[in-house]
Amino acid sequence: MSARLFQPQYLQAPRNFVLPQFSQAICLEIGAGMGRHAILFAEQNPDKILVAVERTSAKFKVFAARQQDHHLENLYPVHADAIPWVVHALLPQTVEQLFLLYPNPEPKNPAQRWLNMPFFEFLLSRLQDNARITLASNIPAYLDEAASQLEQMWKLPFVRQAIAPDSARTHFEVKYLARGEPCEELIITKPAQYQTRFDSYISPMARC
Repeated sequence: MSARLFQPQYLQAPRNFVLPQFSQAICLEIGAGMGRHAILFAEQNPDKILVAVERTSAKFKVFAARQQDHHLENLYPVHADAIPWVVHALLPQTVEQLFLLYPNPEPKNPAQRWLNMPFFEFLLSRLQDNARITLASNIPAYLDEAASQLEQMWKLPFVRQAIAPDSARTHFEVKYLARGEPCEELIITKPAQYQTRFDSYISPMARC
């Protein structure tokens, strides 16, 4: 596990935070952008609930407008920083699928990459047994590092695969594939009985 321990007790809830209430396990997308993947996924999976989190105001404004146009009752756009939102909104073992599609590669701050952050351990605690994480990127070195972290630090099984040239899940994916860039993804599984140091942690707000 990470040498640095994530400390959720010091994080304040996002501004205007409302505790969500879901009747089933959810799917979660972090960094939803303008919502292309979120809308497609919700349309194609009407039996699943997708919570799609986007921090950037301009992108979220477009996403929220598009979501209203599509009238998707199983899609919940969230305008917030994903880290405090996850800490305060989600209970352990409540996420069945997680999407991290073309995250910022943080070239000047590698410690902020998802699999390098102590928060990733907390995020794993919110996932159900056998939940799946999809991490996509157009930067081979980013996925090389992520694969190394999965093997050496997180001890999680994964499959690395190329993304089909006609895939169009996100606006970034459309752009990168049109340029002929080598888009790939890691399909990561959280095994049953996998343990983290946050498996019993519940935010005081979530206990209310």
